[in-house]
Amino acid sequence: MLSKWSTSLAAAGAIVAFTVPSIAGPALGSRTQEQNASQLAAPDQTLVSPFPYYFPQLGSGDAANSGQFPMPLCHGFKLEEATIDQLQNAMKNGTLSSVKIVMCYLQRIYQTDAYLRAIMEVNPDFLQIAEALDRERAQGYVRGKLHGIPFIVKDNIASKDKMETTAGSWALLGSVVPRDSHVVSRLRGEGAVLMGHATLSEWADMRSNYYSEGYSARGGQCRSPYNLTVNPGGSSSGSGAAVAANLITFSLGTETDGSVINPAERNALVGIKPTVGLTSRAGVIPESHNQDSVGCLARTVRDATYCLDGIYGQDPRDNYTLVQKAPANGFAQYLATKKALKGAVFGLPWLSFWQYASANQQQQLLEVVKLIKSAGATIINGTELPNHATIVSPDGWNWDYGTTRGYPNESEYTYIKADFYNDIKAYLADLGNTDMVSLEDIVKFNNESGEEGGLPNVHPAFQSGQDGFDASLASKGIMDETYWQALNFCRKSTREDGIDAALHHNGKNLTALLVPPDVAQSIQIAAQAGYPVVTLPAGVNPDTGMPFGLALMGTAWSESTLIRYASAIEDLQLTSKTKYKRTSPKYFSYREKNLPVNNV
Repeated sequence: MLSKWSTSLAAAGAIVAFTVPSIAGPALGSRTQEQNASQLAAPDQTLVSPFPYYFPQLGSGDAANSGQFPMPLCHGFKLEEATIDQLQNAMKNGTLSSVKIVMCYLQRIYQTDAYLRAIMEVNPDFLQIAEALDRERAQGYVRGKLHGIPFIVKDNIASKDKMETTAGSWALLGSVVPRDSHVVSRLRGEGAVLMGHATLSEWADMRSNYYSEGYSARGGQCRSPYNLTVNPGGSSSGSGAAVAANLITFSLGTETDGSVINPAERNALVGIKPTVGLTSRAGVIPESHNQDSVGCLARTVRDATYCLDGIYGQDPRDNYTLVQKAPANGFAQYLATKKALKGAVFGLPWLSFWQYASANQQQQLLEVVKLIKSAGATIINGTELPNHATIVSPDGWNWDYGTTRGYPNESEYTYIKADFYNDIKAYLADLGNTDMVSLEDIVKFNNESGEEGGLPNVHPAFQSGQDGFDASLASKGIMDETYWQALNFCRKSTREDGIDAALHHNGKNLTALLVPPDVAQSIQIAAQAGYPVVTLPAGVNPDTGMPFGLALMGTAWSESTLIRYASAIEDLQLTSKTKYKRTSPKYFSYREKNLPVNNV
Protein backbone atom coordinates (compact mmCIF):
# COMPACT_ATOMS: atom_id res chain seq x y z
CA MET A 1 0.00 0.00 0.00
CA LEU A 2 1.38 3.41 -0.96
CA SER A 3 1.24 6.56 1.11
CA LYS A 4 -1.04 9.57 0.72
CA TRP A 5 1.38 10.92 -1.87
CA SER A 6 0.24 8.19 -4.26
CA THR A 7 -3.15 8.84 -5.80
CA SER A 8 -5.36 6.10 -7.22
CA LEU A 9 -5.59 6.34 -10.98
CA ALA A 10 -8.63 4.13 -11.48
CA ALA A 11 -11.02 7.07 -11.55
CA ALA A 12 -8.77 9.39 -13.54
CA GLY A 13 -9.45 10.53 -17.08
CA ALA A 14 -7.73 9.76 -20.37
CA ILE A 15 -4.05 8.96 -20.25
CA VAL A 16 -1.37 11.11 -21.81
CA ALA A 17 -0.64 9.85 -25.33
CA PHE A 18 2.27 10.50 -27.62
CA THR A 19 3.29 8.69 -30.78
CA VAL A 20 6.31 6.40 -30.62
CA PRO A 21 7.62 5.31 -33.99
CA SER A 22 8.99 1.77 -34.04
CA ILE A 23 12.62 1.78 -35.09
CA ALA A 24 13.43 -1.81 -34.22
CA GLY A 25 11.32 -3.47 -36.88
CA PRO A 26 9.94 -6.99 -37.06
CA ALA A 27 13.22 -8.53 -35.88
CA LEU A 28 12.12 -7.67 -32.33
CA GLY A 29 10.53 -11.10 -32.18
CA SER A 30 7.13 -10.66 -30.53
CA ARG A 31 3.89 -10.96 -32.48
CA THR A 32 2.66 -7.58 -31.20
CA GLN A 33 5.83 -5.85 -32.30
CA GLU A 34 5.62 -7.42 -35.76
CA GLN A 35 2.03 -6.24 -36.07
CA ASN A 36 2.99 -2.73 -34.99
CA ALA A 37 5.85 -2.62 -37.48
CA SER A 38 3.43 -3.57 -40.26
CA GLN A 39 0.90 -1.01 -39.10
CA LEU A 40 3.47 1.79 -39.11
CA ALA A 41 4.52 0.84 -42.63
CA ALA A 42 0.90 1.07 -43.84
CA PRO A 43 -0.32 4.23 -45.58
CA ASP A 44 -2.07 5.65 -42.50
CA GLN A 45 0.84 4.75 -40.15
CA THR A 46 -1.43 4.22 -37.15
CA LEU A 47 -0.65 2.19 -34.05
CA VAL A 48 -3.55 -0.23 -33.52
CA SER A 49 -2.02 -2.26 -30.67
CA PRO A 50 -0.55 0.18 -28.12
CA PHE A 51 -0.24 -2.42 -25.37
CA PRO A 52 1.84 -3.73 -23.76
CA TYR A 53 4.77 -1.68 -24.97
CA TYR A 54 3.96 1.93 -25.66
CA PHE A 55 1.50 3.23 -23.08
CA PRO A 56 0.77 2.25 -19.48
CA GLN A 57 -2.54 0.43 -19.26
CA LEU A 58 -4.92 1.53 -16.52
CA GLY A 59 -5.44 -1.15 -13.92
CA SER A 60 -7.56 -1.65 -10.85
CA GLY A 61 -6.98 -2.48 -7.21
CA ASP A 62 -3.28 -2.52 -6.30
CA ALA A 63 -2.34 -2.04 -9.96
CA ALA A 64 -4.41 1.12 -10.39
CA ASN A 65 -1.59 3.39 -9.31
CA SER A 66 1.22 1.63 -11.17
CA GLY A 67 2.05 2.78 -14.69
CA GLN A 68 4.32 0.16 -16.20
CA PHE A 69 6.30 0.99 -19.33
CA PRO A 70 7.45 -2.39 -20.71
CA MET A 71 10.54 -2.09 -22.89
CA PRO A 72 10.43 -3.68 -26.35
CA LEU A 73 13.15 -6.04 -27.42
CA CYS A 74 15.91 -4.49 -29.51
CA HIS A 75 16.24 -6.61 -32.66
CA GLY A 76 15.50 -9.68 -30.59
CA PHE A 77 17.87 -8.65 -27.79
CA LYS A 78 16.68 -7.76 -24.30
CA LEU A 79 18.13 -4.27 -23.90
CA GLU A 80 16.30 -3.68 -20.62
CA GLU A 81 18.81 -4.02 -17.75
CA ALA A 82 21.51 -5.14 -20.20
CA THR A 83 25.07 -4.76 -18.92
CA ILE A 84 28.03 -3.33 -20.78
CA ASP A 85 29.56 -6.81 -21.13
CA GLN A 86 26.31 -8.15 -22.60
CA LEU A 87 26.15 -5.28 -25.08
CA GLN A 88 29.76 -5.83 -26.08
CA ASN A 89 29.12 -9.53 -26.66
CA ALA A 90 26.04 -8.72 -28.75
CA MET A 91 28.04 -6.29 -30.89
CA LYS A 92 30.89 -8.78 -31.19
CA ASN A 93 28.63 -11.57 -32.48
CA GLY A 94 26.66 -9.28 -34.77
CA THR A 95 23.33 -9.39 -32.94
CA LEU A 96 23.57 -5.67 -32.31
CA SER A 97 25.57 -2.69 -33.50
CA SER A 98 26.14 0.61 -31.78
CA VAL A 99 23.66 2.17 -34.21
CA LYS A 100 20.99 -0.37 -33.27
CA ILE A 101 21.63 0.18 -29.55
CA VAL A 102 21.38 3.96 -29.66
CA MET A 103 18.27 3.85 -31.82
CA CYS A 104 16.56 1.46 -29.42
CA TYR A 105 17.47 3.74 -26.52
CA LEU A 106 16.05 6.67 -28.50
CA GLN A 107 12.80 4.74 -28.85
CA ARG A 108 12.81 4.23 -25.07
CA ILE A 109 13.33 7.96 -24.57
CA TYR A 110 10.36 8.70 -26.83
CA GLN A 111 8.31 6.13 -24.93
CA THR A 112 8.89 7.38 -21.39
CA ASP A 113 10.60 10.75 -21.16
CA ALA A 114 7.47 12.87 -21.60
CA TYR A 115 6.66 11.54 -18.13
CA LEU A 116 10.14 11.53 -16.59
CA ARG A 117 11.89 14.56 -18.10
CA ALA A 118 15.26 12.91 -17.42
CA ILE A 119 16.83 13.98 -20.72
CA MET A 120 17.65 17.65 -21.17
CA GLU A 121 18.80 17.34 -24.77
CA VAL A 122 19.62 14.59 -27.27
CA ASN A 123 22.93 14.89 -29.11
CA PRO A 124 22.11 15.66 -32.77
CA ASP A 125 25.23 13.74 -33.84
CA PHE A 126 24.73 10.55 -31.83
CA LEU A 127 23.85 8.46 -34.89
CA GLN A 128 26.87 9.53 -36.91
CA ILE A 129 29.12 8.86 -33.90
CA ALA A 130 27.67 5.37 -33.49
CA GLU A 131 28.09 4.69 -37.23
CA ALA A 132 31.75 5.71 -37.11
CA LEU A 133 32.38 3.45 -34.13
CA ASP A 134 30.66 0.55 -35.90
CA ARG A 135 32.99 1.07 -38.86
CA GLU A 136 35.97 0.91 -36.53
CA ARG A 137 34.68 -2.36 -35.08
CA ALA A 138 34.13 -3.80 -38.56
CA GLN A 139 37.76 -2.98 -39.34
CA GLY A 140 38.90 -4.88 -36.24
CA TYR A 141 39.55 -1.85 -34.04
CA VAL A 142 37.79 -1.89 -30.66
CA ARG A 143 39.00 0.82 -28.32
CA GLY A 144 37.99 -0.87 -25.10
CA LYS A 145 35.09 -1.89 -22.88
CA LEU A 146 33.08 1.23 -23.68
CA HIS A 147 33.38 1.11 -27.48
CA GLY A 148 29.95 1.86 -28.92
CA ILE A 149 28.26 2.13 -25.50
CA PRO A 150 25.93 5.14 -25.09
CA PHE A 151 26.00 7.43 -22.06
CA ILE A 152 24.67 10.79 -20.94
CA VAL A 153 26.14 13.53 -18.77
CA LYS A 154 24.58 15.95 -16.34
CA ASP A 155 23.93 19.31 -18.00
CA ASN A 156 26.70 21.00 -16.01
CA ILE A 157 29.39 18.87 -17.70
CA ALA A 158 30.59 20.59 -20.87
CA SER A 159 30.61 18.93 -24.27
CA LYS A 160 32.07 20.79 -27.22
CA ASP A 161 29.42 19.86 -29.77
CA LYS A 162 25.97 20.97 -30.88
CA MET A 163 24.48 20.62 -27.39
CA GLU A 164 24.09 23.32 -24.78
CA THR A 165 25.79 23.21 -21.37
CA THR A 166 23.62 25.33 -19.08
CA ALA A 167 23.20 23.77 -15.62
CA GLY A 168 19.50 23.87 -16.50
CA SER A 169 19.37 27.68 -16.56
CA TRP A 170 18.18 29.88 -19.40
CA ALA A 171 20.96 32.26 -18.38
CA LEU A 172 23.59 30.16 -20.16
CA LEU A 173 21.47 29.22 -23.17
CA GLY A 174 23.50 29.80 -26.33
CA SER A 175 26.83 30.04 -24.55
CA VAL A 176 29.71 28.24 -26.22
CA VAL A 177 32.15 26.15 -24.19
CA PRO A 178 35.86 26.30 -25.14
CA ARG A 179 36.40 22.53 -25.14
CA ASP A 180 35.06 19.22 -23.93
CA SER A 181 35.22 18.69 -20.21
CA HIS A 182 38.09 16.34 -19.41
CA VAL A 183 35.76 13.49 -18.45
CA VAL A 184 33.77 13.75 -21.69
CA SER A 185 36.98 13.88 -23.70
CA ARG A 186 38.22 10.74 -21.93
CA LEU A 187 34.99 8.83 -22.63
CA ARG A 188 34.96 9.87 -26.28
CA GLY A 189 38.52 8.56 -26.52
CA GLU A 190 37.33 5.24 -25.08
CA GLY A 191 34.73 4.98 -27.83
CA ALA A 192 31.65 5.71 -25.72
CA VAL A 193 28.73 7.45 -27.50
CA LEU A 194 27.57 10.71 -25.91
CA MET A 195 23.82 10.37 -26.36
CA GLY A 196 22.79 13.59 -24.63
CA HIS A 197 22.66 15.77 -21.54
CA ALA A 198 20.65 14.89 -18.45
CA THR A 199 18.32 17.17 -16.54
CA LEU A 200 19.33 18.27 -13.06
CA SER A 201 18.42 20.46 -10.15
CA GLU A 202 19.15 23.92 -11.54
CA TRP A 203 22.70 25.08 -10.90
CA ALA A 204 23.23 21.75 -9.10
CA ASP A 205 21.21 23.03 -6.10
CA MET A 206 23.53 25.96 -5.45
CA ARG A 207 20.96 28.63 -6.28
CA SER A 208 18.41 27.87 -3.53
CA ASN A 209 18.10 26.16 -0.18
CA TYR A 210 14.34 25.49 -0.42
CA TYR A 211 13.46 24.14 -3.84
CA SER A 212 11.91 21.30 -5.82
CA GLU A 213 14.64 18.70 -6.24
CA GLY A 214 15.25 17.83 -9.88
CA TYR A 215 13.70 21.01 -11.29
CA SER A 216 15.34 23.44 -13.69
CA ALA A 217 13.84 26.19 -15.78
CA ARG A 218 15.26 24.71 -18.96
CA GLY A 219 14.54 21.06 -18.25
CA GLY A 220 11.39 21.21 -16.16
CA GLN A 221 10.76 18.74 -13.31
CA CYS A 222 12.70 15.50 -13.52
CA ARG A 223 10.80 12.61 -11.92
CA SER A 224 11.88 9.23 -10.64
CA PRO A 225 10.41 6.22 -12.48
CA TYR A 226 9.73 4.65 -9.08
CA ASN A 227 7.33 7.37 -7.93
CA LEU A 228 6.73 10.48 -9.98
CA THR A 229 5.34 12.53 -7.08
CA VAL A 230 8.35 12.53 -4.76
CA ASN A 231 11.95 13.72 -4.58
CA PRO A 232 13.79 11.95 -7.44
CA GLY A 233 17.19 12.44 -5.83
CA GLY A 234 19.47 15.30 -6.70
CA SER A 235 21.08 17.21 -7.98
CA SER A 236 22.11 14.67 -10.65
CA SER A 237 18.42 13.79 -10.94
CA GLY A 238 18.21 13.04 -14.66
CA SER A 239 21.46 11.07 -14.54
CA GLY A 240 19.81 8.76 -12.02
CA ALA A 241 16.29 8.56 -13.45
CA ALA A 242 17.48 7.87 -17.01
CA VAL A 243 19.67 4.91 -16.07
CA ALA A 244 17.01 3.53 -13.70
CA ALA A 245 14.37 3.66 -16.45
CA ASN A 246 16.70 2.07 -19.03
CA LEU A 247 16.93 5.17 -21.19
CA ILE A 248 20.72 4.79 -21.26
CA THR A 249 23.46 2.40 -20.14
CA PHE A 250 25.32 4.67 -17.72
CA SER A 251 25.64 8.31 -16.85
CA LEU A 252 27.87 10.92 -15.26
CA GLY A 253 26.81 13.11 -12.37
CA THR A 254 28.57 15.62 -10.19
CA GLU A 255 28.65 15.89 -6.44
CA THR A 256 29.45 18.69 -4.05
CA ASP A 257 27.41 17.29 -1.18
CA GLY A 258 25.54 14.07 -1.98
CA SER A 259 24.53 14.76 -5.57
CA VAL A 260 25.84 11.50 -7.05
CA ILE A 261 25.05 9.14 -4.21
CA ASN A 262 21.56 10.51 -3.47
CA PRO A 263 20.06 10.10 -6.98
CA ALA A 264 21.79 6.73 -7.30
CA GLU A 265 20.39 5.27 -4.11
CA ARG A 266 16.93 6.77 -4.69
CA ASN A 267 16.78 5.10 -8.12
CA ALA A 268 18.11 1.65 -7.12
CA LEU A 269 21.44 2.25 -8.83
CA VAL A 270 25.10 1.83 -8.09
CA GLY A 271 26.73 5.20 -7.56
CA ILE A 272 30.46 5.84 -7.31
CA LYS A 273 31.45 9.21 -5.91
CA PRO A 274 35.26 9.34 -6.13
CA THR A 275 37.80 11.03 -3.91
CA VAL A 276 38.02 14.71 -4.81
CA GLY A 277 40.83 14.85 -7.35
CA LEU A 278 40.45 11.38 -8.86
CA THR A 279 38.29 12.79 -11.67
CA SER A 280 38.95 16.17 -13.24
CA ARG A 281 36.48 19.01 -12.77
CA ALA A 282 37.85 20.95 -15.76
CA GLY A 283 34.90 21.92 -17.93
CA VAL A 284 32.34 21.31 -15.19
CA ILE A 285 30.14 24.20 -14.05
CA PRO A 286 31.47 24.49 -10.49
CA GLU A 287 30.22 24.91 -6.97
CA SER A 288 33.33 24.41 -4.87
CA HIS A 289 36.80 23.31 -5.91
CA ASN A 290 37.18 21.96 -2.37
CA GLN A 291 34.39 19.39 -2.72
CA ASP A 292 33.27 18.98 -6.35
CA SER A 293 33.72 15.50 -7.83
CA VAL A 294 32.52 13.82 -11.04
CA GLY A 295 31.08 10.34 -10.51
CA CYS A 296 29.30 7.44 -12.19
CA LEU A 297 25.78 6.00 -12.06
CA ALA A 298 24.96 2.56 -13.45
CA ARG A 299 22.85 -0.49 -12.77
CA THR A 300 25.75 -2.73 -11.69
CA VAL A 301 29.04 -2.26 -9.89
CA ARG A 302 30.92 -3.56 -12.92
CA ASP A 303 29.29 -1.05 -15.26
CA ALA A 304 29.92 1.82 -12.82
CA THR A 305 33.55 0.70 -12.54
CA TYR A 306 33.99 0.62 -16.31
CA CYS A 307 32.66 4.18 -16.28
CA LEU A 308 35.12 5.21 -13.57
CA ASP A 309 37.98 3.63 -15.51
CA GLY A 310 36.90 5.76 -18.46
CA ILE A 311 37.04 9.11 -16.66
CA TYR A 312 39.68 9.10 -13.92
CA GLY A 313 43.21 10.38 -14.39
CA GLN A 314 45.45 13.39 -14.12
CA ASP A 315 44.58 16.61 -15.91
CA PRO A 316 46.80 19.72 -15.95
CA ARG A 317 43.67 21.88 -15.98
CA ASP A 318 42.72 20.57 -12.51
CA ASN A 319 45.67 20.60 -10.13
CA TYR A 320 43.76 18.51 -7.58
CA THR A 321 44.20 15.54 -9.93
CA LEU A 322 47.99 15.84 -10.01
CA VAL A 323 48.42 14.26 -6.57
CA GLN A 324 45.92 11.43 -7.02
CA LYS A 325 46.76 7.90 -5.94
CA ALA A 326 45.24 5.59 -8.52
CA PRO A 327 46.06 2.20 -10.04
CA ALA A 328 47.89 2.18 -13.35
CA ASN A 329 45.63 -0.45 -14.89
CA GLY A 330 42.25 0.77 -13.75
CA PHE A 331 39.77 -0.28 -11.11
CA ALA A 332 38.09 -3.16 -12.97
CA GLN A 333 40.91 -5.43 -11.84
CA TYR A 334 39.51 -5.18 -8.30
CA LEU A 335 36.03 -6.49 -9.13
CA ALA A 336 35.32 -9.54 -6.99
CA THR A 337 32.80 -12.22 -6.13
CA LYS A 338 31.14 -12.92 -2.79
CA LYS A 339 34.13 -15.05 -1.78
CA ALA A 340 36.05 -11.82 -1.15
CA LEU A 341 33.79 -11.05 1.82
CA LYS A 342 35.39 -13.78 3.92
CA GLY A 343 37.67 -12.02 6.38
CA ALA A 344 36.44 -8.50 5.61
CA VAL A 345 35.66 -6.29 8.61
CA PHE A 346 32.91 -3.68 8.28
CA GLY A 347 31.89 -1.07 10.80
CA LEU A 348 28.41 0.29 11.52
CA PRO A 349 28.58 3.87 12.85
CA TRP A 350 25.23 3.52 14.58
CA LEU A 351 25.01 6.69 16.64
CA SER A 352 26.72 8.71 13.93
CA PHE A 353 24.29 7.78 11.13
CA TRP A 354 22.20 4.62 11.49
CA GLN A 355 20.03 5.92 14.32
CA TYR A 356 18.57 8.52 11.94
CA ALA A 357 17.22 5.92 9.47
CA SER A 358 13.57 4.91 9.80
CA ALA A 359 12.80 1.67 11.61
CA ASN A 360 11.72 0.01 8.36
CA GLN A 361 14.86 1.12 6.56
CA GLN A 362 17.01 -0.15 9.42
CA GLN A 363 15.23 -3.50 9.29
CA GLN A 364 15.80 -3.96 5.56
CA LEU A 365 19.40 -2.78 5.59
CA LEU A 366 20.24 -5.00 8.54
CA GLU A 367 18.96 -7.97 6.52
CA VAL A 368 21.63 -7.14 3.95
CA VAL A 369 24.21 -6.73 6.72
CA LYS A 370 23.20 -10.14 8.07
CA LEU A 371 23.68 -11.60 4.60
CA ILE A 372 27.15 -10.05 4.40
CA LYS A 373 28.02 -11.56 7.76
CA SER A 374 26.83 -14.99 6.58
CA ALA A 375 29.38 -14.77 3.75
CA GLY A 376 32.22 -14.63 6.26
CA ALA A 377 32.58 -10.94 7.01
CA THR A 378 32.87 -9.51 10.50
CA ILE A 379 30.44 -6.75 11.43
CA ILE A 380 31.33 -4.38 14.28
CA ASN A 381 28.60 -2.08 15.54
CA GLY A 382 29.30 1.26 17.19
CA THR A 383 32.28 2.26 15.06
CA GLU A 384 31.53 5.92 15.58
CA LEU A 385 33.06 9.09 14.26
CA PRO A 386 34.53 10.43 17.53
CA ASN A 387 33.02 13.89 17.15
CA HIS A 388 29.72 12.88 15.52
CA ALA A 389 27.74 14.68 18.22
CA THR A 390 29.27 17.96 17.02
CA ILE A 391 29.39 17.60 13.24
CA VAL A 392 26.35 15.44 12.36
CA SER A 393 23.04 17.28 12.24
CA PRO A 394 20.31 15.35 14.08
CA ASP A 395 17.62 17.03 11.95
CA GLY A 396 18.65 15.90 8.49
CA TRP A 397 20.97 17.29 5.84
CA ASN A 398 22.18 20.80 6.65
CA TRP A 399 25.27 22.19 4.97
CA ASP A 400 25.16 25.24 7.21
CA TYR A 401 25.01 23.18 10.41
CA GLY A 402 27.96 25.03 11.93
CA THR A 403 26.06 28.32 11.69
CA THR A 404 22.94 26.57 13.04
CA ARG A 405 25.05 25.75 16.10
CA GLY A 406 26.28 29.34 16.27
CA TYR A 407 29.68 28.75 14.66
CA PRO A 408 29.93 29.89 11.04
CA ASN A 409 33.66 29.17 11.29
CA GLU A 410 32.68 25.48 11.57
CA SER A 411 30.25 25.47 8.64
CA GLU A 412 30.72 23.88 5.24
CA TYR A 413 28.47 26.54 3.70
CA THR A 414 30.84 29.30 4.81
CA TYR A 415 33.53 28.25 2.33
CA ILE A 416 31.27 26.80 -0.35
CA LYS A 417 29.39 30.06 -0.91
CA ALA A 418 32.71 31.91 -1.24
CA ASP A 419 34.13 29.21 -3.51
CA PHE A 420 31.12 29.44 -5.80
CA TYR A 421 31.49 33.18 -6.23
CA ASN A 422 35.10 32.77 -7.39
CA ASP A 423 34.80 29.45 -9.22
CA ILE A 424 31.77 30.42 -11.31
CA LYS A 425 33.51 33.64 -12.37
CA ALA A 426 36.51 31.62 -13.56
CA TYR A 427 34.26 29.21 -15.45
CA LEU A 428 32.26 31.98 -17.14
CA ALA A 429 35.46 33.71 -18.26
CA ASP A 430 36.14 30.78 -20.60
CA LEU A 431 32.72 30.86 -22.28
CA GLY A 432 31.93 32.47 -25.60
CA ASN A 433 28.69 33.97 -26.90
CA THR A 434 27.31 34.99 -23.50
CA ASP A 435 26.98 38.16 -21.50
CA MET A 436 27.06 36.21 -18.25
CA VAL A 437 30.49 36.94 -16.79
CA SER A 438 29.82 36.94 -13.05
CA LEU A 439 27.42 35.80 -10.37
CA GLU A 440 26.04 39.35 -10.33
CA ASP A 441 24.91 38.85 -13.93
CA ILE A 442 23.19 35.56 -13.12
CA VAL A 443 21.39 37.01 -10.11
CA LYS A 444 20.20 39.96 -12.20
CA PHE A 445 19.02 37.61 -14.95
CA ASN A 446 17.01 35.55 -12.45
CA ASN A 447 15.43 38.64 -10.91
CA GLU A 448 14.34 39.89 -14.30
CA SER A 449 13.14 36.54 -15.64
CA GLY A 450 9.83 35.09 -14.51
CA GLU A 451 10.98 31.66 -15.70
CA GLU A 452 13.90 31.62 -13.27
CA GLY A 453 12.00 32.79 -10.17
CA GLY A 454 14.65 35.02 -8.64
CA LEU A 455 12.51 36.20 -5.74
CA PRO A 456 11.03 34.08 -2.92
CA ASN A 457 7.52 32.64 -3.34
CA VAL A 458 7.31 33.63 -7.01
CA HIS A 459 8.02 30.27 -8.66
CA PRO A 460 6.67 27.06 -7.07
CA ALA A 461 9.93 25.19 -7.67
CA PHE A 462 12.03 27.86 -5.96
CA GLN A 463 10.32 28.66 -2.69
CA SER A 464 13.31 30.67 -1.45
CA GLY A 465 14.03 32.30 -4.80
CA GLN A 466 17.79 32.35 -5.15
CA ASP A 467 18.90 32.69 -1.54
CA GLY A 468 21.94 30.48 -2.24
CA PHE A 469 23.14 32.86 -4.91
CA ASP A 470 22.36 35.83 -2.69
CA ALA A 471 24.46 34.35 0.12
CA SER A 472 27.33 33.70 -2.27
CA LEU A 473 27.01 37.21 -3.65
CA ALA A 474 27.18 38.66 -0.16
CA SER A 475 30.44 36.78 0.49
CA LYS A 476 32.07 38.41 -2.54
CA GLY A 477 34.32 35.38 -2.61
CA ILE A 478 36.46 36.76 0.19
CA MET A 479 38.59 34.03 1.75
CA ASP A 480 39.01 35.61 5.16
CA GLU A 481 39.94 34.08 8.51
CA THR A 482 36.44 32.66 9.00
CA TYR A 483 36.65 30.97 5.59
CA TRP A 484 39.91 29.21 6.41
CA GLN A 485 38.78 28.28 9.90
CA ALA A 486 35.63 26.69 8.49
CA LEU A 487 37.51 24.80 5.79
CA ASN A 488 40.13 23.50 8.20
CA PHE A 489 37.52 22.54 10.80
CA CYS A 490 35.38 20.60 8.32
CA ARG A 491 38.36 18.82 6.82
CA LYS A 492 39.93 17.79 10.13
CA SER A 493 36.68 16.87 11.84
CA THR A 494 35.52 14.67 8.94
CA ARG A 495 38.91 13.21 8.02
CA GLU A 496 41.40 12.32 10.77
CA ASP A 497 38.94 13.08 13.58
CA GLY A 498 36.04 11.56 11.65
CA ILE A 499 36.01 8.83 9.00
CA ASP A 500 39.66 7.85 9.45
CA ALA A 501 39.24 7.54 13.20
CA ALA A 502 36.13 5.39 12.74
CA LEU A 503 38.00 3.14 10.30
CA HIS A 504 40.68 2.61 12.94
CA HIS A 505 38.43 1.20 15.65
CA ASN A 506 39.98 0.18 18.97
CA GLY A 507 43.31 -0.48 17.28
CA LYS A 508 41.75 -2.53 14.46
CA ASN A 509 41.68 -1.35 10.86
CA LEU A 510 38.27 -1.80 9.25
CA THR A 511 37.71 -2.63 5.60
CA ALA A 512 35.05 0.07 5.21
CA LEU A 513 32.14 1.68 6.99
CA LEU A 514 28.62 0.58 6.03
CA VAL A 515 26.20 3.51 6.15
CA PRO A 516 22.60 4.26 5.12
CA PRO A 517 23.00 6.87 2.34
CA ASP A 518 19.33 7.84 2.46
CA VAL A 519 20.36 9.41 5.78
CA ALA A 520 21.83 12.39 3.97
CA GLN A 521 24.08 13.33 6.88
CA SER A 522 26.20 10.24 6.19
CA ILE A 523 27.20 11.20 2.67
CA GLN A 524 27.44 14.84 3.73
CA ILE A 525 30.31 13.96 6.04
CA ALA A 526 32.10 12.09 3.24
CA ALA A 527 31.54 15.08 0.95
CA GLN A 528 33.15 17.47 3.42
CA ALA A 529 36.08 15.08 3.77
CA GLY A 530 36.38 14.70 0.00
CA TYR A 531 36.37 10.93 0.55
CA PRO A 532 34.87 8.23 -1.72
CA VAL A 533 31.52 6.49 -1.34
CA VAL A 534 29.97 3.60 -3.29
CA THR A 535 26.25 2.88 -2.88
CA LEU A 536 24.35 -0.30 -3.77
CA PRO A 537 20.59 -0.90 -4.13
CA ALA A 538 19.35 -2.49 -0.90
CA GLY A 539 15.66 -1.90 -0.15
CA VAL A 540 12.38 -0.15 -0.92
CA ASN A 541 10.30 2.26 1.14
CA PRO A 542 6.91 0.54 1.59
CA ASP A 543 5.05 3.86 1.80
CA THR A 544 6.41 5.55 -1.33
CA GLY A 545 7.84 2.74 -3.45
CA MET A 546 11.15 4.61 -3.56
CA PRO A 547 14.37 2.60 -3.29
CA PHE A 548 17.22 3.24 -0.89
CA GLY A 549 20.77 1.99 -0.71
CA LEU A 550 23.54 0.63 1.46
CA ALA A 551 26.80 2.52 1.04
CA LEU A 552 30.44 1.74 1.64
CA MET A 553 32.51 4.66 2.93
CA GLY A 554 36.30 4.73 2.99
CA THR A 555 39.34 6.95 3.35
CA ALA A 556 40.95 8.99 0.58
CA TRP A 557 41.92 7.06 -2.57
CA SER A 558 40.30 3.84 -1.31
CA GLU A 559 38.19 3.29 -4.45
CA SER A 560 39.89 -0.03 -5.19
CA THR A 561 38.86 -1.37 -1.77
CA LEU A 562 35.33 -0.02 -2.01
CA ILE A 563 34.84 -1.43 -5.51
CA ARG A 564 36.21 -4.83 -4.47
CA TYR A 565 33.77 -5.20 -1.61
CA ALA A 566 30.81 -3.45 -3.26
CA SER A 567 31.07 -5.92 -6.16
CA ALA A 568 31.37 -8.80 -3.69
CA ILE A 569 28.22 -7.67 -1.87
CA GLU A 570 26.38 -7.24 -5.16
CA ASP A 571 27.39 -10.75 -6.22
CA LEU A 572 26.07 -12.03 -2.89
CA GLN A 573 22.77 -10.21 -3.44
CA LEU A 574 22.37 -11.58 -6.97
CA THR A 575 23.31 -15.19 -6.16
CA SER A 576 21.28 -15.45 -2.97
CA LYS A 577 17.52 -15.49 -2.67
CA THR A 578 17.38 -12.10 -0.99
CA LYS A 579 14.83 -9.56 -2.17
CA TYR A 580 17.07 -6.74 -0.98
CA LYS A 581 18.70 -5.73 -4.26
CA ARG A 582 17.96 -3.68 -7.36
CA THR A 583 14.29 -3.69 -8.29
CA SER A 584 12.61 -2.38 -11.44
CA PRO A 585 10.61 0.87 -11.50
CA LYS A 586 6.82 0.71 -11.26
CA TYR A 587 6.07 4.32 -12.26
CA PHE A 588 3.76 4.99 -9.33
CA SER A 589 1.52 8.02 -9.93
CA TYR A 590 2.86 8.28 -13.45
CA ARG A 591 0.36 10.97 -14.47
CA GLU A 592 0.90 13.25 -11.48
CA LYS A 593 2.67 16.53 -12.21
CA ASN A 594 2.94 18.12 -8.77
CA LEU A 595 5.37 20.99 -8.32
CA PRO A 596 7.21 21.04 -6.02
CA VAL A 597 7.76 17.32 -5.59
CA ASN A 598 7.10 15.87 -2.15
CA ASN A 599 10.29 15.66 -0.12
CA VAL A 600 9.74 12.17 1.30
